[in-house]
Amino acid sequence: MRVPLSWLRDFAPFDLDPVALGETFDDLGMVVEAIDLIGEGIDDVVVARVLDVRAHPKADRVRITEVDAGSGPLQVVCGAPNVAAGQLVAFAPVGAMLPDDFEIGRRQVRGEWSEGMICSARELDLGADAAGIMVLEGDHEPGSPLAAALGIERDAVYDLAIEGNRPDANCIAGVARDAAARLRIPFAIPEVSLVEGAKPVADLAAISVESPDLCPRFTARVVTGVTVGPSAPLVARRLTLAGMRPISNVVDASNYVMLELGQPTHPYDLDRLPGRGLLVRRARPGEVLVTLDEVERRLGEEDCLICDATGTPVGIGGIMGGASSEISAPTTSVLLEAAYFDPMSIARSSKRLGLRSEASARFERGCDPEGIERAAARFLAILGTGDVAAGILDLWQRPAPAPPIRLRTARVNALLGTELVDGDVRSLLAPIGFRAEPAGDSGVHLVVAPSFRPDATTEIDLVEEVARHHGYSRIPRSVPNSPYVGHLTAYQQRRRHLRDVLVGAGVSEAASSPLLAPGDNERAGYTGELIEASDPLAREESVLRASLLPSLLKAVAHNTSYRSPDVALFEIGKVFRVPAGRRGPLPDERELLGVALAGAGGGAVAAKQVLDVVLDGMGRTEARIEAAAAAGLHPTRTARVFLGFDVIGHVGEVDPDVSGAFGIEGRVGWIELDLAGLVPTAPVYRQAAPVSRHPSSDIDLAFVVDESVPASAVAVSIRQAAGALLGDLRLFDVYRNDRLGDGVRSLAFRLRLQAADRTLTDADVAEVRARCIEAVATAHEAGLRA
Repeated sequence: MRVPLSWLRDFAPFDLDPVALGETFDDLGMVVEAIDLIGEGIDDVVVARVLDVRAHPKADRVRITEVDAGSGPLQVVCGAPNVAAGQLVAFAPVGAMLPDDFEIGRRQVRGEWSEGMICSARELDLGADAAGIMVLEGDHEPGSPLAAALGIERDAVYDLAIEGNRPDANCIAGVARDAAARLRIPFAIPEVSLVEGAKPVADLAAISVESPDLCPRFTARVVTGVTVGPSAPLVARRLTLAGMRPISNVVDASNYVMLELGQPTHPYDLDRLPGRGLLVRRARPGEVLVTLDEVERRLGEEDCLICDATGTPVGIGGIMGGASSEISAPTTSVLLEAAYFDPMSIARSSKRLGLRSEASARFERGCDPEGIERAAARFLAILGTGDVAAGILDLWQRPAPAPPIRLRTARVNALLGTELVDGDVRSLLAPIGFRAEPAGDSGVHLVVAPSFRPDATTEIDLVEEVARHHGYSRIPRSVPNSPYVGHLTAYQQRRRHLRDVLVGAGVSEAASSPLLAPGDNERAGYTGELIEASDPLAREESVLRASLLPSLLKAVAHNTSYRSPDVALFEIGKVFRVPAGRRGPLPDERELLGVALAGAGGGAVAAKQVLDVVLDGMGRTEARIEAAAAAGLHPTRTARVFLGFDVIGHVGEVDPDVSGAFGIEGRVGWIELDLAGLVPTAPVYRQAAPVSRHPSSDIDLAFVVDESVPASAVAVSIRQAAGALLGDLRLFDVYRNDRLGDGVRSLAFRLRLQAADRTLTDADVAEVRARCIEAVATAHEAGLRA
C-alpha cells in the first residue's frame, strides 16, 4: 500500500525525518519496501517558452532552439523530436542540480553552444516518459519555478507491506493511528460537518436486504444536482501518489474515502436504477452480470448481488459494480452505497470468480461496520457538489457485543520476557483503540477491542499488540527453554525407514498430484464410485485418485516418452474412496505404498523380489501371499498380501490392457500396500544373529500339491518344521504336467541347513528332511514328487 506522508499529517503531526518515520513503521510490523521522495531535485528547474526552433547545421538528429526563461533568449541544443515553437517547457539553466545530483553545465554540441537543458519527465523523476520533452499545459510565466507551476509539493510516499491480520492498517488513518501511538503524539480523525437539504432521503430512494447473512449492514445516501467533472487538485494529486488514476470527482471521492478510512463505497447513477433503489440478495445459479471491467461474470448461490429495486443485478456486493448504472458525464443524481459484507463470503466469491479488487481485499479482511456513516459523510464532503438529501437509509443486523478479552500482565511478561506493570499494559493499548479495565484481580484486565480490529479476539492477539507498541527492539533476546522436544512418532520413523529400504533396492521415489483427470481411475481398472473436487484448480484434474496405480503409470509413460523405459518408481501417498455405506461426511482416506517396475526390470517376478525386500526391511517376516484377482492387474499373475488374516495389499503385474491404455509396452510389475498394515505401530528391534563358521548343506524337496494350495503356505510349513537349522528357503521351480494329474502342480523348494555350533551330519540333515516332508504332507495333503 502506498502512503503519502502529507496525507498522514491530516491525522497526526508527524515531524520526523521520512527515513526515521519509515523505521517506526518497520518496528510496528508495517514493513517499508520503498520510500519515494517527491519533488526532490527540481528546485532549480523553471518554466521556459520556446521562441524558435531551427536545424543544426552539423547534426541531423538535434536542433537549435531559443528559449525564454524570464531573462531573455538563450540558445539550447535539443534532441527531442517533439520540441516546437510556442511550447511551455521545463528548463534547467546552467548550474541547476537535477535528481541524482546531475549538474547542468554550459557545453558545446557539434560547434553550437547550449546554455542549459530542456527536460523530459523521466529526467526530473516526474514520470516514465523519456521519448520527448515535458510540455506544460496552461499559461505560466516564463522563469517561474516548475514546482509551483505543476502544484508539486515536497512529499514522501511509503510503500508498505500490510499483512493479512492487520485490517485496520489498510488505510491512511489506520497507519497514522499506529504510528502516532508509538510516537506518543495526538491522533484524531477530523469530524465532517454536512449541510443537508430539506428533502428526506426516503423520498428519493429505497433499499432492501434479503440476505442479511451476506450483508449485515447496508446504507445509502443520496445527493442531487451533481456536476460530474475533474476532482480538486489535492484529491487528484493524493490519489496519484497512492497509485490510483483520477477519473472523475464522483469516482475519485469514493476511492479517496476507501484509501483514507478503509471503507469501500460505491456510487450509482440514481436515474439509471429502475425503481430508484437497491436490493441485496443471493445470486441465482447461472445468473450473469457484466462488471465494470466489461467482463461477463457467471454467478452462483454463494455470491452476494446488489440489484436495482426490480431485482436486476447491478453489481457484485463488496467486489465490483456493474456497467449498467456506472457514473458518467450526464449523471446528476448519485446514490451512494456504503455497506458491511461478510468477510468469508467475499473471500470465497472473489477467489471463485477470479476477481480481486481494492474493495474486496478490504472487505475479506474485515472492515469497520461502525465506521460506515463517517465514510459516507466524508465522501459527500469531498464531492463538494450537489444537494445532500436529509438522513441516511440504514438496514443493520447488529450483532451481540463481543465479550471482553481477559488479559493477564503476568502472561504478557512471560511470553515477551518483559517486566511491564498493569499501567504499562493499559497505556500501550489505549492509543490504538483498546479499552482496558481492571478485572478486580491484580494483574488482570478486561479488554474491549475496537470495531475496526476484528482480528483481535484472544489474549495472544492483545499480547502481540503490547509487543508491537512496546517495541520489539526493546524486548531482550533469549533462547526459549521448553521441556517439549520435537521428535518423530514410531509410524513416521518406520515410514522414513521404508523409503530408505526402497531406495536401497534401486527404486526411485516419485511425487504426484492426488488429483487426476476424469477417466484416469477407470483406465487403471478402478470401477468404484469416485470423489470429485468441488473447486479444482484445473478442470483437467478434478477427480481424487482411488489408487496409486494411475499416478505411477502416468509417470512411467512420461519416462517412456523420453526414451527411458527401464524405470522403477515408488510413491507413498494418500488415496480417497467413498466410504462403504457412505458412513460419515468425509471420504475414506488411506496412505498407501505403490511400486511400479517397468522395462527390463519389470514383471511379476521382479515385483515379488522387491516385496520380499520391503517385508524383510519392515520386519514383517510373517507375511504371506495368495493368488487372487485385483482391479487393473493381470488375472493370473497377481496375489494378495496377508499379515495374519488381514489383507494389506497386492503384488503382481499390471494388466496389459491397462498398461496399453497409458501407452506403455511390455510388462509392468506392481505392488500396492496399505501403510497402516505394513508399518508397525511400535518400534521393531531385530537382534543380529552370529554368522556360523560351519559349512551348510542344501537339500531340494518337490511337493505335488493341489492348485488351491498357496506356495507361501507350503513355505510356512517347511519353516516351522525345519526350525533353527533352516538358514534359507527358496522356491525355485513350479511345474505342471499331465502325468502329475489335473488340478495339481509341483512346487520345488531349496532348503539351506546350517548350525551355529557344529557341522551337520547326514543324520541331522535326514531328520530335518523327514520332518519337513511329514509337515507338508499332513498340512496340505501333499506328496513328495519322485
